[in-house]
Amino acid sequence: MSTQLGKKIRDLRESEGLTREEFATLTGVAASTLKQYESGRRESIGSEILLKLTQHPRFEKYTLWLMTGKTSEVAGQIAPALMEKENSKKTG
Repeated sequence: MSTQLGKKIRDLRESEGLTREEFATLTGVAASTLKQYESGRRESIGSEILLKLTQHPRFEKYTLWLMTGKTSEVAGQIAPALMEKENSKKTG
């Protein structure tokens, strides 16, 4: 589960077009910690880290997806793939 969550964090960050350092600055999670999660070297992701991610105004739209893998566009809860699709509509 945690390794999958680390991949989700990376997908979220990349879909927002952020470097690890930029993401760290926004969330308050150290870039080195993010790297460990994203690479799967750190298995346990604590609730403090999850709260920093899901309660940030820019990333709260991913909360349901991060926690359950589900989305609810009606409720404004999307996955990074949906965000990329939306961005391509705007630029395409």
